[in-house]
Amino acid sequence: MWRLLHKNNKSPFRIIIVGFLLVILMGSFLLMLPVSTKAGVCTPFLDALFTSTSAVCVTGLVIYDTATYWSNFGQSVIILLIQIGGLGVVTVAGAFVILSGKKIGLMQRSTMQEAIAAPNVGGIVRLTGFILKTALAVELLGAVLLFPVFSHEFGLFKGAWYAVFHSISAFCNAGFDLMGIKAPFSSLTDYAGDPVISIVIALLIVVGGIGFLTWEDIHTHWFHFRKYRMQSKVILTVTGTLILLPTVYFFFFEFSGASLRERMLLSFFQAVTPRTAGFNTADLTALSETGQSIITILMLIGGSPGSTAGGMKTTTLAVLVASSLAVFRRREAPHFFNRRVASETVSQAATILMMYLMLFLTGGLVISRIENLPILTCLFETASAIGTVGLTLGVTPQLTWISHLILIALMFFGRVGGLTLIFAALSNFQGNSARLPQERITVG
Repeated sequence: MWRLLHKNNKSPFRIIIVGFLLVILMGSFLLMLPVSTKAGVCTPFLDALFTSTSAVCVTGLVIYDTATYWSNFGQSVIILLIQIGGLGVVTVAGAFVILSGKKIGLMQRSTMQEAIAAPNVGGIVRLTGFILKTALAVELLGAVLLFPVFSHEFGLFKGAWYAVFHSISAFCNAGFDLMGIKAPFSSLTDYAGDPVISIVIALLIVVGGIGFLTWEDIHTHWFHFRKYRMQSKVILTVTGTLILLPTVYFFFFEFSGASLRERMLLSFFQAVTPRTAGFNTADLTALSETGQSIITILMLIGGSPGSTAGGMKTTTLAVLVASSLAVFRRREAPHFFNRRVASETVSQAATILMMYLMLFLTGGLVISRIENLPILTCLFETASAIGTVGLTLGVTPQLTWISHLILIALMFFGRVGGLTLIFAALSNFQGNSARLPQERITVG
């Protein structure tokens, strides 16, 4: 796999894209096999491609219910694709090379650096090892905590499989579940009042979504927050804010009919899962349009860079807000924690926002026109796809093949990243150092 990724691909960005495409195609062919379905039938290529893309891009949007349609083999393929997609294709490929004892060259190290959003090439092999060990440890701990609930309900062996499956799916922010045996596409709604399932799954989502470099800061410095990288400080601050504020809203305005404990669990879980896990313990169609719109915004924001999550990223939001505050205060540049943000970073954040909004709105408008569905419903689905979330208002399985292709493209874009695609396409273009004459233009 490692040699195949680097053959005729000199750009790290192209290697990342090709790697994801190869894994998606391999997963599609495996899911097409009769052994992958409980009915023993061949799955159409487009449906298998949709499921494979959703798994590798850790999204969770599905055409077929995972528990009732796919066999044990098919479910195993899906969870393997989720694990590879969550950790990153390049990271997993690099791990095999490291375990084999082979030497990793500078080009490979550069690719691994881009894949996990590391600040520099130095120490990338050590960081990759830390990521793999931490991920497996957290997933194992999550499975152990979930096992008592699932084993009590489903028995020893099936309970163990359910615990492992949902722990990996939650940590990788995928949102795939096996609860369709109770009701198709029901997600975790049957556990709305269960504190173990709600809290453990939510914590797995948060840990997976804060980013590999943030883990390293926490592991190295523990509670000495001042010693963290500026990026880690921003990520933890924004993540906490984006959990707290929606939780307060949902508690006071959306779940008033539930008991106090269930209301708290429902509010907390629905605030966490849109960034970008795809599980839900509440019926999302029963939420108000305001509640659905808040979830849509959270899905677009997503998790943090270098994590298992997708979306625009928490740091993008933070940079844009800080840039706006700098303009209001007539400061030259935005800053966090007494550190100035480079103008290049502000430009990249604005570009990412523009790309996500354009694709999100265009996809929603096209699907709404093709399917004759309400625009807010379609925007919810496209936000879920491009944010690699997986939450749905129940329309994805009924969409036509054109709309499915649109969602596939959005899922791939959301997981690989807009700047990665642009840098891959323009990697052969040389920058021009010449500067044109400047002239002012009025904005606002």
